Amino acid sequence: MYDIILTACLSASGVCADRLLPGGFDNIAACQAAAPSRAADWAADHELSVSDVSCQRLSRGLEIREVAPGVFVHRGEHAVPNPANAGDLANLGFVVGEDAVAVIDAGGSRQVAEGLYAAIRLTTDLPIRWLIVTHMHPDHGMGAELFKEAGATMVGHENLSIALANRAESYTTAMMRLMGEKAFLGTRIAVPDRTDVTTIDLGGRTLQIQSYETAHTNTDLTILDQKTGTLFTGDLVFVEHTPALDGSILGWQAVLGRMADADIKQIVPGHGPSLMPWPKGADPTRGYLAALTEETRKAIAAGESMRRAIKHLGESQRSNWQMFDEYNKRNATAAYKELEWE
Repeated sequence: MYDIILTACLSASGVCADRLLPGGFDNIAACQAAAPSRAADWAADHELSVSDVSCQRLSRGLEIREVAPGVFVHRGEHAVPNPANAGDLANLGFVVGEDAVAVIDAGGSRQVAEGLYAAIRLTTDLPIRWLIVTHMHPDHGMGAELFKEAGATMVGHENLSIALANRAESYTTAMMRLMGEKAFLGTRIAVPDRTDVTTIDLGGRTLQIQSYETAHTNTDLTILDQKTGTLFTGDLVFVEHTPALDGSILGWQAVLGRMADADIKQIVPGHGPSLMPWPKGADPTRGYLAALTEETRKAIAAGESMRRAIKHLGESQRSNWQMFDEYNKRNATAAYKELEWE
């Protein structure tokens, strides 16, 4: 298969980067015939200029691991977005059926999505029909547009469209500032095509999609591959990386409590190792949330102000987590605001 590679440039700064347009052409002649107009249209739509266009067979993609038959995972870094990682921070995956492929989360930039697309194309020629975004955070969904261009129907929680609309400007500004113009070039937020999908038939295997009330966020989904009992949890489960609370600390614990007895063999957490056992794999997240809840309630009962309390809330958990200083104080603030009204 051949795909289109173009060199796109920002007119204002002159910054350029190679970008992939998914084509999946069977022969190079067909690709070359379509490439100039497709590249020009894409660049104009993204307010970019084009300095070069070619057709290539993809030879390298993101590193992936087959965690169960037909279930593939790319492990993200524990870091903040920067020019070197281009927002490659979350665990991403795809599931291959007999007829089609479903992608689960698209990464923090178009560049990351291109790497995942290449990994898929080096694994299978089957059509990419579905992209499921587990929640609104940019490290999981900023690369979604590329998979929509590849023909995938984007699926999300019923709250995802409005959540992204409300945060599009802040997410885009923040991610471009952290990554720089080159790594972020061509990235644009995409919204779901459908929010009512509960099952997906890939041919010989079915994915079950479950949405939840406000927990980690108010846009959380999980995806269960029924054939292997593998559950993609999104950020309902963190391992190693400090959890990020952007919803309800009580709701999050309630959701994990109900999930504990589900018929699940193993999980792919949103951050951390590519595969963890169930339900033990969620124990670190449960422990962190329980400790933060207990400490916050004690601080409120003792009459501590939020300003004073957040300096120490969650500190008992520091040694268990990476990225603690980047996330814990925000979590403590959110927990205090929620729990002071119990």
